[in-house]
Amino acid sequence: MRRLLTAGLLACAVLAGCAGPAPTAAGPADTVRYVAPGSGGTAVDDPHGMLPAESDIVRMALTYDVLTVPGDDGSPQPRLATSWTPDPTLTRWTVRLRDDAVFSTGAKVRAADALFSLRRMASKSAENFGRMAMFDLAASRATDDTTLTLVTRAPYAEVGTALMGATFVVPEGSGDFTAGLVPGSGPFRPVRSDAQTTVFERNDSWWGPRPPSRVIEVRALADPQARAQAVLSGEADLAGSVPPTAADQGAAAGLTVVRKPGATMYPLVMRTDTAPFSDPRVREAVRLGVDRPQLLDAVFGGKGVLGNDLITPTDPSSPRDLPQTERDVPRARALMAQAGLAGGVDVTLHTTTAYPGMDTAATLLSQQLAEIGVRARIEVGPPDTYFSSVYGTEPFYVSFLGGIPFLDVVRVALTPGSPTNETAWADPSWNAQLAAALAEPDTAKRRAGLGALQTRLRDEGGYVVWGVGDRLDLAAPGVTGVSPAIGFGAGFLDRVHRDR
Repeated sequence: MRRLLTAGLLACAVLAGCAGPAPTAAGPADTVRYVAPGSGGTAVDDPHGMLPAESDIVRMALTYDVLTVPGDDGSPQPRLATSWTPDPTLTRWTVRLRDDAVFSTGAKVRAADALFSLRRMASKSAENFGRMAMFDLAASRATDDTTLTLVTRAPYAEVGTALMGATFVVPEGSGDFTAGLVPGSGPFRPVRSDAQTTVFERNDSWWGPRPPSRVIEVRALADPQARAQAVLSGEADLAGSVPPTAADQGAAAGLTVVRKPGATMYPLVMRTDTAPFSDPRVREAVRLGVDRPQLLDAVFGGKGVLGNDLITPTDPSSPRDLPQTERDVPRARALMAQAGLAGGVDVTLHTTTAYPGMDTAATLLSQQLAEIGVRARIEVGPPDTYFSSVYGTEPFYVSFLGGIPFLDVVRVALTPGSPTNETAWADPSWNAQLAAALAEPDTAKRRAGLGALQTRLRDEGGYVVWGVGDRLDLAAPGVTGVSPAIGFGAGFLDRVHRDR
């Protein structure tokens, strides 16, 4: 998730050629210094490929406009697109764009630029997990400067949601991002950068409300404790996603802890095509063997709620009335015996330290599951390569989900053609239910259908969602405007300011 080059940047021949901005101890007025989850070593500048870290999303969201953004309830809201309207078949959508957006070069943003960007995303489907897979973009058209006709491959009632994810619009013809970010139409412009930090200045030509800060510095730091320490030491004004213990330390020191409920899950992933997890009795036994309250307290410091194996509990379509799964060790042992594993089984449980507490979660899960005969040897992977080497590959690991819409998880991980079907979920009847739900024009009926799919996945699939933790950001005194959004929406920082 990350990079670009702007008109203001041209004199700097892009980030790589500029002197790196060292962190400032006090911080100048009108500047917010943000330390974001990410790594300078894996940062990217192409907005349409893989965006591997939040620091990349932040950099893109400051520089480019997207078509829609998630609202407080997770439903799509206008941004560059002002409306999206279907025909009766739900396969042809008319998307209207703002007529007052301009790139930092002074050129107007046109529907042709938006269509070019969507097609470019589609061409990079292997990198971005098929974000545009629901569209037939060859058949789609820019019918005038502010109108798109988008064609979907099948009836698809959630086009506004599909346009929410990273639809960063670049000028038509942009294809070379090797030198950095290209000119965008977003609220800020990148002016200099080094391997770890990018400095942005306010784009006074942006169509939206004037950002209260003149400068935002975005520094990528993979270590969550180091992010918190940057604010505690005065080297940063705001840190994204810090450990609960660091948040408590910051609060005691007079800093502000920004809590964002429903943001963080570390689901336990079991591949349904790999023994012993190919046996549904073993998967059920694991779900019943987990002590959810203990995990919630130890990993999230109690700052969150118990999980009920629903993979997107904040999605508007997530069912709210299911009974809570409780620990039942005798029942779990009986299921293991029925599966021919009365003597137990040896497995490897992968985890990492990329997000606070993922390693703690694995340690506790190993201890808890030992009581039902699952003897898990823990293997801790490097945080900067875990999601490229373990995610979607290993049969048993601690994963990460954060505020992602249900249909995004479906696209990435729950259909036979998904680029990362990490649990090997493949059920033709479930897929048929999904198609029927997406062809339902009535919102309430459609959400009920999508909710039923999540219930089946909860009971039959390969995820154990034991808890849903609050995201904890740490802010210096006087910082305001931190977005309450989770997931992709957390990357929008244009309203952040610090009074000094």
